[in-house]
Amino acid sequence: MLNITKTIEYGLIAMRHISEHQDDLCSAKEISEIYHVPKEIMAKTMQKLCKKGYLGAVKGSQGGYYLNVDLNLINLTDFIENIEGPFGIVECSSNTDCNIINFCNIKSPINKINKNIRTVLNKVSLYEITR
Repeated sequence: MLNITKTIEYGLIAMRHISEHQDDLCSAKEISEIYHVPKEIMAKTMQKLCKKGYLGAVKGSQGGYYLNVDLNLINLTDFIENIEGPFGIVECSSNTDCNIINFCNIKSPINKINKNIRTVLNKVSLYEITR
């Protein structure tokens, strides 16, 4: 089964929420309560999004997070790989330390599937997900 990580899932939830409330700063606590996500995990996810430049932050009691990028300019592939690193449906798609890579009889069809998945995700902008 193909799944995105919780970090990506929660990151997208946060990005969408913040994009819907662009006139306000949004806190990790607020977002975690609205979407029933553990506060600590949401806070770590949003800190990671800040480090990667997707969000900006204002510190202090009246602080919070805001969008720091144009969501139209970021595709889903780039977002996922910037947060989690290279992805593929099997580990050898993104990691060449496979013991059987030279003997693998499914390498070619798997690479084709990965290429097709990447093509689809490249066409999806974060804007489309957050609207």
